[in-house]
Amino acid sequence: MIVIDNTIVSENIIKVNFCCDMKKCKGACCIEGDAGAPLEMEEIAILEDIFESIEPYMTKKGIEEIKKTGMFDYDSDGNFVTPLINNKECAYACFNSDEAGCAIENAFNDGKIDFQKPVSCHLYPVRITKYKDYDAVNYHEWIICKQGLRKGKKLNLPLYKFLKKPLIRKFGKEWFNKLEKEIN
Repeated sequence: MIVIDNTIVSENIIKVNFCCDMKKCKGACCIEGDAGAPLEMEEIAILEDIFESIEPYMTKKGIEEIKKTGMFDYDSDGNFVTPLINNKECAYACFNSDEAGCAIENAFNDGKIDFQKPVSCHLYPVRITKYKDYDAVNYHEWIICKQGLRKGKKLNLPLYKFLKKPLIRKFGKEWFNKLEKEIN
């Protein structure tokens, strides 16, 4: 484990090679699992503010779910998460042919909003677990990401380098520089 400020970083973040391979996994992380994507409290307010801008990118079922459930739901531990349609796909998921994507990110890419997507989605397959005195930064190994492991190995791309932008978004550039210094 590596300790940086108030975080404990799993060594898997350094040792595991990873690079998303959307062409192979088809965005399975947006449509699989037992709960929606984790949300931070401030992200809920952002989603409320930008909903009209992301609505055109959403599926009809996604819009219906948001109108029924609201911008968020709770997981089995009582944490904020994105709502799911029929306990399966994220309400914010959208589809290009057979590939799942994110309506929020599509609106961002089109310049309609300045919020890219929930930070937990941006960080995936890293998950943050909050404790009283620190945050644990861990690699979440899931069979749906096996193609990302293969691609990362082929590219010799450590997970922390693949996730440089989202790690900086979450913890800041200074934190990321400390991580790199600890690694090297």
